[in-house]
Amino acid sequence: MNMPLLEVTGLKKHFGANTPGSPSVKAVDDVSFSIGEGQTLGLVGESGCGKSTTGRSVLRLIEPSAGSVRFMGKELTILPEGQLRAMRRHMQMVFQDPYASLNPRMTIGEVLEEPLIVHRLDDRATRKRKVAEALDMVGLNPAYAARHPHEFSGGQRQRVGIARAIITRPKLVVADEAVSALDVSIQAQILNLLKELQQELGLTYLFVSHDLAVIRHVSDTIGVMYLGRMVELGTREEIYANPRHPYTQALLSAIPREHPGQQRQRIVLQGSIPNPAAPPTGCHFHPRCPSCMDICKTEAPAAVKVSAGQTVACHLYR
Repeated sequence: MNMPLLEVTGLKKHFGANTPGSPSVKAVDDVSFSIGEGQTLGLVGESGCGKSTTGRSVLRLIEPSAGSVRFMGKELTILPEGQLRAMRRHMQMVFQDPYASLNPRMTIGEVLEEPLIVHRLDDRATRKRKVAEALDMVGLNPAYAARHPHEFSGGQRQRVGIARAIITRPKLVVADEAVSALDVSIQAQILNLLKELQQELGLTYLFVSHDLAVIRHVSDTIGVMYLGRMVELGTREEIYANPRHPYTQALLSAIPREHPGQQRQRIVLQGSIPNPAAPPTGCHFHPRCPSCMDICKTEAPAAVKVSAGQTVACHLYR
């Protein structure tokens, strides 16, 4: 069996208290998953569940508090700064905001050339050629390299962000809500572009989104997060055809119907997401869970394999 390109085990990220004596926030609490080369794992959940923090912790854009992140067979959490910088050539990120993620003082050509300069790749003439190739790959005119970010629309800026991520020919790309700031019609174009680039370049994606329709379109495997924990993990087919966790079932019931006559039972969760600085005991979801049992209030459920391609952390499947 081939080793996964990315293997995350027991990942934790705790943010310190803002005031003395107040509790820390467990933004990511013991999350584990793996991604095979050329595959896409979609992380989904409500805002504040820790999915973006997970993506940034994997790349060590923020330092994990605990856990293991193995990429290309190397343990990233213990790599010294010099070796980590060298590894960053192979793992890049597409950010959510196409307006804030580009330096307004730099031309598009300078933005795209910068990763090649940082990693000391190629001579100047070759870098210029690669900039033109990257723009062409994302559907932009290479002549746009002389322009500045303010001259582009949001969708065009996100294409530039994608070009910057792929110009070093990475193996892993973390896409953090990469289409959420775009119009729906533009979202579809960007998603199709990401899939085309994946096939052409053999990219592996960790795709973070709150949009279940987007996640279904791009993912091979789906992880559902709630309040810092992974509550369900499985193949796209398993998750959408047979969701096991009550939270996953509620999320999927909220997807708009594809056809007017299609029937779907809407599951409306009561209450709101608890304070992450003071999460409920036991299963974090139990105050909102329609299937809550006494054990859920005191004991956190372990992940249980319920099928060949699906695990769920819920006491209903003990």
